[in-house]
Amino acid sequence: MFITVAGEKKEVKDGLTVTELIAQEDVETPQYVTVSVNDDFIDQKDFENYALKEGDSVEFLYFMGGGR
Repeated sequence: MFITVAGEKKEVKDGLTVTELIAQEDVETPQYVTVSVNDDFIDQKDFENYALKEGDSVEFLYFMGGGR
């Protein structure tokens, strides 16, 4: 199946979970990443069971602290 990851179309296995995609994409500091699928945020506790579907659009978001 095909999904879009960070704006890039990719072919992945059917039923790929968010957890598997994070590993496949070699996401740095996965414990701090927020994931949106089709502009909906996925709760981190659901990553392991959330199966992606054909045509999904996935974004990895990192929130940074700091500033003055």
